[in-house]
Amino acid sequence: MSNLFDDRQCQLGEGPLWHPERQQLFWFDILSKQLLTRTNGTPKTYQFAEHVSAAGWVSQSELLVASETRLFLFNLDTEATRDICPLEADNAVTRSNDGRVDPKGGFWIGTMGFNAEPGAGAIYRYYRGELRKLFGNITISNAICFSPDAKTAYFADTDTQTIQKVELDDDGWPTGTPTLFTDLTVSGHYPDGAVVDSEGHLWNAQWGAHRVARYAPDGSFVSEVSLPAAQVSCPAFGGADLQTLFATTAAVDLEGEEEGRTYFAQTAVRGQAEHRVIL
Repeated sequence: MSNLFDDRQCQLGEGPLWHPERQQLFWFDILSKQLLTRTNGTPKTYQFAEHVSAAGWVSQSELLVASETRLFLFNLDTEATRDICPLEADNAVTRSNDGRVDPKGGFWIGTMGFNAEPGAGAIYRYYRGELRKLFGNITISNAICFSPDAKTAYFADTDTQTIQKVELDDDGWPTGTPTLFTDLTVSGHYPDGAVVDSEGHLWNAQWGAHRVARYAPDGSFVSEVSLPAAQVSCPAFGGADLQTLFATTAAVDLEGEEEGRTYFAQTAVRGQAEHRVIL
């Protein structure tokens, strides 16, 4: 059973991040160009001039934020910014989308076309000063997450209705060719954002399905958390015991007050603490 965490209606909620040092949830409304949070129960919104979609934490006060043109440091207290590197800045077709930090401190970020142009997107990894393109020809990048042992990364192209996995080396870089983790074409689901719990199970938000689904390490379906909103976009574990599952949703193209709001549910398992970005 899920509960309402924040009643602000996001057009495209994404990128929930539980900051372990601040014990605070941050998330984005991509289409409104906003970063949202709650401080002592009070809603707070940071407004940007361009689309922002995902972040990793660098310190108690700083996030590494992905926008439509760059990666930049953002100070949560002063709201100062500092550019780190461009991200497809010369490509007006694309923007950033899903992202997460791996156990080695590398920030993975996916891109996609503003209008989901076929094959326009890619997945990158920023690590110790280097932004490297990992995978291309992706329509809607999503489901970037990592196993607790740091040996496997997961990602999806929502358009294909599959989630892929790839082995990682000791520095967190992919090795070999991605292989199928789970195929959702038979069930008719579309994979959106995902996170892996401390037991190695993957929790996947599924666009249009009112749910976050849990999959075992072998890719088999285990259970689901139902949500009032249809377009569930991304989950994140948080709370003092990391047993609270948060989920963002999207109101775009839908009516109804439940759409686009941010929800939470208590779970019987612990998540992983979000990893710190190594700049």
